[in-house]
Amino acid sequence: MDEQAWQDAEVAKSFKMVLPMDTSFARAYTEVRMGYDQKYVYILAICYKPLPGQNMVESLKRDFNFQKNDNFIFFIDTYNDQTSGYSFGTNAAGAEWDGTMYEGGKVDLNWTNKWISAVKDYPDKYVFEAAIPFKSIRYKKGVSEWGINFSRNDLKTTEKSSWAPVPRQFPTASLAYTGTLIWDNPPPDPGPNVSIIPYGLTSISKDYIHNKDVAVKAQAGVDAKIAVSSALNLDLTVNPDFSQVDADKQVTDLSRFELFYPETRQFFLENGDQFNNFGYATIRPFFSRRIGLNSTIIAGFRLSGKLDKNWRIGVMNMQTASNDSLPAQNFTAVALQRKVFARSNIGFLFVNKASFNYPDVPPLSQPNNSKYNSSIGVEFNLASSLNLWTGKELVLKSFTPGKNGHDFSNAGNLQYADKYWTIGTEYEYVGANYNAEVGYVPRKGYIKFNPYISYLFFPKGGDILSHGPQLNLTGYYDGDFNPTDNRTFLSYQFTFRNRSILTGLVEHDYVKLLAPFDPTNYTHYLLPTGTESHWNNAEVSFFSQPQRLFTYDFTFDYGGYYDGGKKVSLANDFGYRFQPFVNILWSTTLNVLQLPQPWGQNSFWLIGPKVDVTMTNKFFLTGYFQYNEQAKNFNINTRLQYRYRPASDFFIVYTDNYIPRPFNVKNRMLVFKFTYWLNN
Repeated sequence: MDEQAWQDAEVAKSFKMVLPMDTSFARAYTEVRMGYDQKYVYILAICYKPLPGQNMVESLKRDFNFQKNDNFIFFIDTYNDQTSGYSFGTNAAGAEWDGTMYEGGKVDLNWTNKWISAVKDYPDKYVFEAAIPFKSIRYKKGVSEWGINFSRNDLKTTEKSSWAPVPRQFPTASLAYTGTLIWDNPPPDPGPNVSIIPYGLTSISKDYIHNKDVAVKAQAGVDAKIAVSSALNLDLTVNPDFSQVDADKQVTDLSRFELFYPETRQFFLENGDQFNNFGYATIRPFFSRRIGLNSTIIAGFRLSGKLDKNWRIGVMNMQTASNDSLPAQNFTAVALQRKVFARSNIGFLFVNKASFNYPDVPPLSQPNNSKYNSSIGVEFNLASSLNLWTGKELVLKSFTPGKNGHDFSNAGNLQYADKYWTIGTEYEYVGANYNAEVGYVPRKGYIKFNPYISYLFFPKGGDILSHGPQLNLTGYYDGDFNPTDNRTFLSYQFTFRNRSILTGLVEHDYVKLLAPFDPTNYTHYLLPTGTESHWNNAEVSFFSQPQRLFTYDFTFDYGGYYDGGKKVSLANDFGYRFQPFVNILWSTTLNVLQLPQPWGQNSFWLIGPKVDVTMTNKFFLTGYFQYNEQAKNFNINTRLQYRYRPASDFFIVYTDNYIPRPFNVKNRMLVFKFTYWLNN
């Protein structure tokens, strides 16, 4: 701070409180200064401590949980379009946070690029300083104004604040409420920007179930990032490997439909919002986990970015190799997005899968794997200038050999949200033959309606910050509008000034089975098609103060179940952190099902302790242990990561799977992986 450049820089201060209330200046005083040269944008933030004591942080791990850390983060809208941008920052111990922004206020933390930061702690403040290369971000030449906002989270005062005021119902990342960064001269042209990221790995594995010999494999591949323009990026990958990604969090599966597991592979997540967020949670025409999880990816590319202030483009193509159960396949996705009005947009998506050397008789293990399959869709995303009104209208059509008629989907929603009211409604229609084989559409042949309303009260004093009810009705119907499912719930939530949350809920459910179903997903005894079930249940949940070293939450659910049965569920998490080096989380779920014979009583435990050890903000060790009684599996996944230079890593990953009873090894693997980021 004593350097002359910072002494001469303008100061952004007088932050406004966002939480717990958005009606006053922040107690946690913050000053921000910025500067630049031909290569970097520089930022310095002085975060004064309103209360004495240790900073509250989880660990030194990158891309931390915003709510559980004292932090300083900023958001830059390089196109000044209030829809996309970048986010950078750290927690108070120096753990870095970086991501791309989309949909006007969401941050994709899977994006990684080169930048430099440092944090120094003092008794009365901590100071954050960073240098961000112009080559690491995308922006339009000649633009002299960017949107920008600075966000501060202070857990001791339970306060979240921002430089440009943001209403409390919106995140501080909301680009509709940014201030303005004015350049005295337009930002410099970053020049040619090519990054090459090669990797090499060695793996040792053994399959004990099939009594195979130890397999030793050496593998290499390369990724490349090429700036086609200052706003358009080309990503290439040859023989990619994803062995270092986090293991999926296991769940007890009591659903009639396919579960959704989020994508964790970085290539598919970076700049992927145009593909991954098209549609709705259960109507996704593109779901990247369909690519390469059961086969090997040979190569692929992705072109993404801005064509101008109003147009965005995304093009992806991936080629996979054949194996014993799948032919070689090519996957293509093309997305276009046009900004309309203040912050809304119209999007287009085309997805295609083509198989090579397709067998005349498809294997029985792949019933939903056609010779070719395509989906095409258009959606309108509404976002009003101040974000009070949001909504979507979606139309999709699929093309599959032998499936004609009822092969389209239509859905829409509209929501109004202010400080007090949230009112919305949603409808969905999915035809019986709509077939998105590269997407995630777990249910077909239905019509759905879902209106909801909630209200918040704000007491003027006391321990309760806000409280209020929510009413939600969800109904499913067949093509003739005969009801098949209905869920109605009424909940009441209390949010306390210390940020703990208590919620109570009562609900009524009705289900008419459209296909045979095992209500345990374990015994293989089936309820017949047409079985009707009604039940009521009650639920209570509590989430403790995030600023405590010891944190916990629980959800207890008691009520009815299929065929006149009963279900009791208890899920809880216990966490403790030894700041900032060790963070321990113990998760437990118990489901007890009481059903008529032949099912009887079944209990399913799911236990998952996780330990994060961060010696520095460049050295991370994670151990994840999961016992799933329903799946009859015990999994150990440990990962050591050393970031020896910006965006370059060395990994050691060890994975074990066991049969719990008797405790026998199913398979295990040890991987050593090295990546290195080269750029001009």
